[in-house]
Amino acid sequence: MANKGLRRAPSIDDHKYSRGVVAIIAGSRLYPGAGVLTAGGARRGGAGYVKFLDFNTRATDLVLSAFPDVVPIKTVANQKIDSLVVGPGATTVKTLPDVIPVVLDSGALSLARSTRNKRKSDQLIVVTPHEGELTSLGYSMVDGHRKEIAQQISDELNVICVLKGHRTLIAAPHSSIMINTNGGPELATAGSGDILAGLIGAFLASWKPQSHEEAQKVVRDAVHLHSAAGAHAARNKKTVVATDILESLSYC
Repeated sequence: MANKGLRRAPSIDDHKYSRGVVAIIAGSRLYPGAGVLTAGGARRGGAGYVKFLDFNTRATDLVLSAFPDVVPIKTVANQKIDSLVVGPGATTVKTLPDVIPVVLDSGALSLARSTRNKRKSDQLIVVTPHEGELTSLGYSMVDGHRKEIAQQISDELNVICVLKGHRTLIAAPHSSIMINTNGGPELATAGSGDILAGLIGAFLASWKPQSHEEAQKVVRDAVHLHSAAGAHAARNKKTVVATDILESLSYC
């Protein structure tokens, strides 16, 4: 299983499908660049194949212009997919596939609650809110109680909760919280979370965890890699923006 932020290394027998397939539903008319950042994160996360749902022409055009290896698809139904990332750029999705791991970010966070009683108990769902997005999940922050809120979200919604911020928390249902300690303030920039969502999707697709316990470790390692890329960017740039973090993933 993954460790210390390492991607799954391809074996001599691997092909693009066995390395993991990530599908992404991201970007919108207002936030088309979110698709680029999410796909960019997924491409650097170790998966062998990245698919992008072509529901917004502007977002799709930007993604394919930046990354010609990403494949546009018209639907996620009947696609070979090992994980799905939904939400960066405020996409509108009302239902979720009932088998594969799903990462919910930004505009899709509310699905964690609305689908709670429709999902199988062993389906892996990851939510990635920052404190300002907790209301989308039906929660509010009490000062100084980040751990309690992250664990409550995880236990009540049966999800892995990545509560972003200083010392990002990774909570799994009824398990000990994991804390990321290498993230710096350079990560607090627009689009950084989109990259992280794509990275988590790729880690889930490539490592293929079979339980919440395994998935929590995989997600922790994706968070660690994202933080390492931020630190690398900060060493080389006086001001770090999301594209700097994305570029730094090539070196971490």
